[in-house]
Amino acid sequence: MNKPLRILSILSIVFITVLFMNAINKETVEPIVNTHKNYKIKALKLPENLNLAGERVPVEIPDVRERMERELLVNTYWQSNGLLLLKRANKYFPILEPLLEKYGLPDDFKFLALAESGFTDETSTVGAAGMWHFMKQTGKEYGLEINKNVDERYHIEKSTKVAAEYLKNAYERFGSWTLAAAAYNAGNYGVSRRIEAQQVNNYYDAKLPDETERYVFRILALKEIISNPKKYGFVFEKEDLYHLNKTTTIKVDTAITNITTFAKKFGMNYKEFKIYNPWLREHHLNNKSRKMYEIKIPVK
Repeated sequence: MNKPLRILSILSIVFITVLFMNAINKETVEPIVNTHKNYKIKALKLPENLNLAGERVPVEIPDVRERMERELLVNTYWQSNGLLLLKRANKYFPILEPLLEKYGLPDDFKFLALAESGFTDETSTVGAAGMWHFMKQTGKEYGLEINKNVDERYHIEKSTKVAAEYLKNAYERFGSWTLAAAAYNAGNYGVSRRIEAQQVNNYYDAKLPDETERYVFRILALKEIISNPKKYGFVFEKEDLYHLNKTTTIKVDTAITNITTFAKKFGMNYKEFKIYNPWLREHHLNNKSRKMYEIKIPVK
């Protein structure tokens, strides 16, 4: 190919490439740019009536206001996690609410359970487990059965009863639900020692460990967002939320040698059985003492 033709070919390729790129920009780039222009990170206005179990949050104190805003911003703009928590709350709050009322605990403490575990079946890095994230020793002290075969920290009804006992004991000690919530995170002794040394009598005036300093504010932020999701930009339909099937209970006072076989008798597979009975930790139930256990079976 002679030189003029080679130059003409190169110019043609460049011209076609430019036209192609312009077409792509019009189809793909412009909508993305427009989307970015419409997306805004807005400062959040704190509600005036923030409270935990009726105990007012003193947001007029600059430090308190800043800490509250931090948790509200983090939990609002971490959208994926916030939406998942909203979905799971719809799944478990209907179970927790009557239990909290039954055991004499303010309804707001369902948000403590959500803050603790996110309603996932995961063990924390320090060994806390179940919806209420009990440590093994604490659970045993309050009468939960905890071993390799059975771990009642994962039993919603029994662990909620224990959580209520712990929190009510803390309330009697401190005279404050807010301090009781803080003690759930840092321990009764840890909170008591610090407020006595600092000569203060409430959570908002106390200097506590970093995690505990954020703890109550995270509970408050979750309460505010989940109670008013549209206000904070969460858009969903009722059918988008998670739910648990209604269950019936059967009583068992013998060993279960094979949970898979046992579950099939009730129209379930192994995984489904464990969703409704996560406190059974192995593939069998020993039950040498012939203790009476209650097994949940979903009503289909």
